[in-house]
Amino acid sequence: MIQHFQYRSMYENKELPGWYISFFYGGVKHEGIYHKDGRIDCKPALDEKCAKQIHDLMLFHVYE
Repeated sequence: MIQHFQYRSMYENKELPGWYISFFYGGVKHEGIYHKDGRIDCKPALDEKCAKQIHDLMLFHVYE
């Protein structure tokens, strides 16, 4: 389960896509970048289930 999900724009011009993300998953802090094409660069690497949850959160918070 993802906890404490946060995102912020990478650019001052908020119309440009690209976001810094951070959250806790399985008790481990993850930080990374969510790209405009849906790629997620994250340390440590994400499993498929977590990546899907991140996509869902971004759709809800950013694209709606």
